[in-house]
Amino acid sequence: MYSHIMVGANDIEASKAFYDAILGALGHAPGVIDDRGRCFYFTDSGIFSITRPINGESAGPGNGSTIGFAAKDPASADAWHAAGLANGGVSCEDPPGVREGATGKLYLAYLRDPSGNKVCALHRMA
Repeated sequence: MYSHIMVGANDIEASKAFYDAILGALGHAPGVIDDRGRCFYFTDSGIFSITRPINGESAGPGNGSTIGFAAKDPASADAWHAAGLANGGVSCEDPPGVREGATGKLYLAYLRDPSGNKVCALHRMA
């Protein structure tokens, strides 16, 4: 359904270090900075990217927005969370763990990136 997701970042280098760490914990390659200073993470299922806002104003998190990254198992989600905390992320919501809802059991871990965007690692439990 999605071709790409792009989020705003106030400090591309700090955000790149954060996303290199959390996405690396999920097995993805480091981001690539293009000639316009944007950072791209290319995967088989889509592209995730970070950029300074083109209007020149400060980047800010979307109220009510969350970007979820697929984790192959709970250990990967925990590694993702730890990597984020070690690289400028801030824990938010409940600690990593199992949540039950209408879609079944999920293992979730939440962070805020260096610009305040809320991100999540999600593993669907069997």
